[in-house]
Amino acid sequence: MKIPRALVALMVLAVAASACSDSNEPAVDELTLMTHDSFALSEGILEQFTAETGITVNVLNAGDAGSMLSQAILTKDNPIADVIYGVDNTFLSRALNEGIFLEYESELLSEVFDELVIDPRVTPIDFGDVCVNYDRAAFDSVPPPVTLADLTDPIYRDMLVVQDPASSSPGLAFLLATISTFPESAAYTWRDYWADLKANGVLVTSGWTEAYTSEFSAGGGEGDRPIVVSYASSPAVGVYFTDPPPAEAPTASLLDGCFRQVEYAGIVAGAPDAAAAGMLIDHLLSVPVQEDIPLNMFVYPANSRAALPEVFTAFSPVPATPAAVAVDEIELNRETWINEWTDILR
Repeated sequence: MKIPRALVALMVLAVAASACSDSNEPAVDELTLMTHDSFALSEGILEQFTAETGITVNVLNAGDAGSMLSQAILTKDNPIADVIYGVDNTFLSRALNEGIFLEYESELLSEVFDELVIDPRVTPIDFGDVCVNYDRAAFDSVPPPVTLADLTDPIYRDMLVVQDPASSSPGLAFLLATISTFPESAAYTWRDYWADLKANGVLVTSGWTEAYTSEFSAGGGEGDRPIVVSYASSPAVGVYFTDPPPAEAPTASLLDGCFRQVEYAGIVAGAPDAAAAGMLIDHLLSVPVQEDIPLNMFVYPANSRAALPEVFTAFSPVPATPAAVAVDEIELNRETWINEWTDILR
């Protein structure tokens, strides 16, 4: 039986149309989002993505940012996630050098603060500033410090608690802030600065929780140290979780020498459906999700259109000129700097 040419043409067009329609449908009905253990969003945020796309998001908590990245690298030949969120600029070069991400440009990238965008393989989702914080109540008779250099003054002896950069993300960020503020090329370097901090009685803890909640005098425990390395958002957190909220935050941040941590999301190379993974990144960058981030993870949204909660605007100003170290320089020198810091504080 000979099929008329017109009918053949219609059949070809129907097949082509069907293929085009199918190509717009996700090839998967589930995505795995690997995150660090500080990841938090309000109930319903990821479910909204499912409602809009039909794709369920499974969240895989993988420890702190360093542990998460190590798992991603170890499994890159047989990926265990489709999207990774939470690789920050202190580890970003390592992630990029390992080739674990695909290039992707979100349709919302034009709304992101320009200075946060540094590589087409990762999308900025949020940022936070690691800053020195102090307990306002402890500085009635002594003025609080204003700059990082002030912390070496004997009037602040035995007041400062910091985190070990070998085991703590804010500890590493603070070390990088001192390297930026007291660079290798200066007559007084970061090594000199840390030697002076040691002589002035700095206390080092393994992580943020121990430093803030156990040693810091305004951390809710029995600590007696009124100066701590924490975040620019910490004063707002103190107000938010106090009932009734005070008119003034009990703590304040030094806006000198803060180090900006930017957290990125990326599509994992080898993900079964990169297009669907990109849709999840778009969701994380959308205004409703971005506005949900501050009061869940206490960091700032990367999308410039997202409004900040009032407690942030009132009590946690964003440092105008945070300290900065290039991601390639961090990758090249991270271990050396940590080892040198360890030798100084030993």
